[in-house]
Amino acid sequence: MRGEATAAAATTASKAGDRLMELSPNHESSPPTTGGGGGGDGAGGSSSAGASSSAGGSGGGGTPQTPSRYEAQKRRDWNTFGQYLRNHRPPLSLPQCSGAHVLEFLRYLDQFGKTKVHTAACPFFGHPNPPAPCPCPLRQAWGSLDALVGRLRAAFEENGGRPESNPFAARPVRLYLREVREHQARARGVSYEKKKRKKPQPADTSGSHPHPPQPPPPPPAGAAC
Repeated sequence: MRGEATAAAATTASKAGDRLMELSPNHESSPPTTGGGGGGDGAGGSSSAGASSSAGGSGGGGTPQTPSRYEAQKRRDWNTFGQYLRNHRPPLSLPQCSGAHVLEFLRYLDQFGKTKVHTAACPFFGHPNPPAPCPCPLRQAWGSLDALVGRLRAAFEENGGRPESNPFAARPVRLYLREVREHQARARGVSYEKKKRKKPQPADTSGSHPHPPQPPPPPPAGAAC
């Protein structure tokens, strides 16, 4: 009898505990958080874990903020450039980086380009839509390089770099981008000039009501009334 009473009491306590777990809004255990700010590119499971841990820590239940597409791309570009500096021979630190090293990095990226740039000896030089394939090399498009330099210039200062020593804003880098734009425009037969927007016509400030019609001229003198 005593054993049956003990078993019944244990069963009642277990059911009560299950009921409390169901009523509790935060009965699930939070995922473990990793130390540091995370050196990844913000993609995949690491970003999901970081967002979940931050939401669980605040306890507010709000929607976690995800980085914008621009911010995610900027982070990936910055990590790629950092890997390039580490693989450089000899390895380079960020304070040692100059505009010349940025130019080396941009030329290094050409091997991964997908834009056909015709040489001067190619019969399709200056042809925007060549009718047949040719052995001309593939390069990074000017627009892609220009956007990349802009993101890296911003990332350099966000990571502690001084604006006056920003290698991505160096004059040789600007000149190189200009040369690439002009050369690709000639070789591909395209124009990179921005289209000028038509200036909006000024609004009529005289009022929305039309002018009243002018009265007819007076009759000549001596005319019959």
